[in-house]
Amino acid sequence: MLKDIFIPIHRAGWPFIGGAVAGAVVLSLLWEPLLWLGLLAAAFCTYFFRDPERITPVRAGLVVSPADGLVSAVEPAAPPPELGMGAAALPRISIFLNVFDVHINRVPADGTVTSLAYRKGTFVNASLDKASEENERQSVRMTMPDGRDIAFVQIAGLIARRIVCDLVEGQAVRAGERFGLIRFGSRADVYLPVGTSPLVVPGQRMIGGETVIADLQSSEGPRGGEAR
Repeated sequence: MLKDIFIPIHRAGWPFIGGAVAGAVVLSLLWEPLLWLGLLAAAFCTYFFRDPERITPVRAGLVVSPADGLVSAVEPAAPPPELGMGAAALPRISIFLNVFDVHINRVPADGTVTSLAYRKGTFVNASLDKASEENERQSVRMTMPDGRDIAFVQIAGLIARRIVCDLVEGQAVRAGERFGLIRFGSRADVYLPVGTSPLVVPGQRMIGGETVIADLQSSEGPRGGEAR
């Protein structure tokens, strides 16, 4: 129960929390009621940078969500050209994160990072389809133990202004491991091997590092979804 109440805070959040608290003190010197405005900002930063533990399903072939949020689209699309994966369309799952979602990003599968590419861009609403092509992004190409490649992309949103990716080329990673974050509000795309049928549908809520979005060993066809 205590783990559910006292959730760890990501190290990237402490400067923001400290700055908000310091700002609250300064504001209170100008006008005492402004103290509460500063403390409210500190509370929001604490909530935004929360970093809960996750239980990752472990089995060859499973691909888990790299982020918390809602699936905004499941459709074929060409991966970012800077990754050198070709122009052919691959199954793509797009996940939209609002400012209230956990923003810690997690590796979707076991493998080795083979390519990293950062591209500057715009900051349109991350829930829009054009965000994948036009917005600022950090792309990662990864080779899995079976030799197939997947890609996952951190995409800045309307108010996001900082993408953090801690991965390096040649790094061996495991599904569910933390690899970065995006501030504040964003999108994450995952490009799966050709022929893969995603196991999620638009509107479905994802839990980063836990929700299985694809099973590369399964022959199951595409799923449908209904609001109930």
